[in-house]
Amino acid sequence: MLRGALRLGRILGGAASLAAGGWTLRALRGTPAALGAAPQAIAAVTARSPHHHDGVFHNLERVAAVNMDREQQRLMLRELFADRGARRRSEPIPLVVPDFASAAEPLSITWLGHATALVEVDGYRILTDPVWSDRCSPSDAVGPRRLHPPPVELAALPAVDAIVVSHDHYDHLDIDTITGLARSQWAPFVVPLGVGAHLRAWGIPAERVVELDWGEHAALGELTLTCTPARHFAGRFLTRNLTLWASWVIAGPDHRVYFGGDSGYTESFNQIGAEHGPFDVALLPIGAYNTAWPDVHMNPEEAVRAHQDLDGGTLVPIHWCTFRLAPHRWNEPVERLLTAAQTAGVAVAVPPPGGSVRFDGGEAKLEPPQETGGSVRFDGGEAKLEPPQETGDVTPWWRS
Repeated sequence: MLRGALRLGRILGGAASLAAGGWTLRALRGTPAALGAAPQAIAAVTARSPHHHDGVFHNLERVAAVNMDREQQRLMLRELFADRGARRRSEPIPLVVPDFASAAEPLSITWLGHATALVEVDGYRILTDPVWSDRCSPSDAVGPRRLHPPPVELAALPAVDAIVVSHDHYDHLDIDTITGLARSQWAPFVVPLGVGAHLRAWGIPAERVVELDWGEHAALGELTLTCTPARHFAGRFLTRNLTLWASWVIAGPDHRVYFGGDSGYTESFNQIGAEHGPFDVALLPIGAYNTAWPDVHMNPEEAVRAHQDLDGGTLVPIHWCTFRLAPHRWNEPVERLLTAAQTAGVAVAVPPPGGSVRFDGGEAKLEPPQETGGSVRFDGGEAKLEPPQETGDVTPWWRS
């Protein structure tokens, strides 16, 4: 009996080892390619930048190192992985299936989740930071997983005029989405210096990649895309800051949109606003903040301040709701944003994933009309939160 038990134990142990090995193989499947270009390939492009020295890029302002003691690390892990019920939405996040059947609008923003948006400016369509994968990770088995599916299939997107990327972190640059877009779209990829090396390593033709440093721009007909500073960092594995991170000015002949990508608060917002503003719309990150990394992710109150620095019209929040990258509640960023915006008199529009903000005579309108959203409108100079926070029949979608 004992020999039988030992034999069974060896069998079960072997099965467990095989299972663990199989899980490891699944976790590693595709990882080497997803990591992107070799440092040598990146350096061949980036050395020309004045912001690149000692082999890496540098922020214009000091960035404090992430600082967590053991207790903070324990709490972070517990909140991220053990406290899911309290800080994640229990019901599915409401989605809208966007309608792209008509021609591009003079000014419209369709938020597709996280930092992915379809921006329509003066008849042009620009896709920002496209990520359709289930996880923002080099692995399809581990890493932060979506809180909601993409509201539209990648193949269902309309033809776009440009695909803009802010930096090379996995929640902003995804190998499967990029290679899928290379097959389904003809638009160029407009990226910060060094990021193009990743794309070329993934088989994107060099002629479809436009790489820019801060202060440089690309013209596509009457559309101008200007690479502007952000306060962040880059890296897809052990090395950091080999590639540049950026925000973008999207300017048509009649309208201007600012895409913040991912950034901590920076004095550069003032300069960008002075040189390129005013902006009709600013897409600004509001989530994944924490006191352990205060310089690289804005909190909602800082996003309102940044919007004012930029001389923005309507603020559309991004970088929240889709991936859980910090231990705050999933909808805390938007609640804090609306409170701060109302105090500051900043107009905000909060579409659900797949929802659009269209601008008619300067007025922001959430579409489709039957969907609930949140915005701040101005009535006689007074900022009013819509829908009402406490009363009324309509509940904002993130509270429903």
